[in-house]
Amino acid sequence: MNTPSISPLVEQLATTLKARGQMMATAESCTGGLIAGACTEISGSSDWFERGFVTYSNAAKTELLGVPAVLIEAHGAVSEPVARAMAAGALAHAHVHWAVAVTGVAGPTGGSPEKPVGTVWFGWATPTGVSTEHRHFDGDRAAVRQATVAHALAGLLQRLA
Repeated sequence: MNTPSISPLVEQLATTLKARGQMMATAESCTGGLIAGACTEISGSSDWFERGFVTYSNAAKTELLGVPAVLIEAHGAVSEPVARAMAAGALAHAHVHWAVAVTGVAGPTGGSPEKPVGTVWFGWATPTGVSTEHRHFDGDRAAVRQATVAHALAGLLQRLA
């Protein structure tokens, strides 16, 4: 599961969170748990990784993370407001210091002119608030998902700095 570019990110994340005595959680849609999987590849990850929410369906986003259904209806699941709400929901429901959320179109189906395959929204919930970012990744489904994992972890590390 870990690619050479992802393993060093996870190691650095583990070192940083353990040194601070802090925990993290994930809220994942298009990656289907790959971020949590990458984090838990490391022995001892329970010292810094609390839980992962795989919220692939809209109902799961609402039920597990508290994302308002009206938000999803108004903006679509792949949107800045939903990524923001997913990150905030993971932070609130997991009682952790840090959370990362991803929602996107991994493909090869599901894209639209407004949200083509490779479109991903990220949300990072920190002790000081939630930030979001939009990215577009090229490649097949596996490439989009792996790029999403790497960017999500790198973004969390930036915020930990």
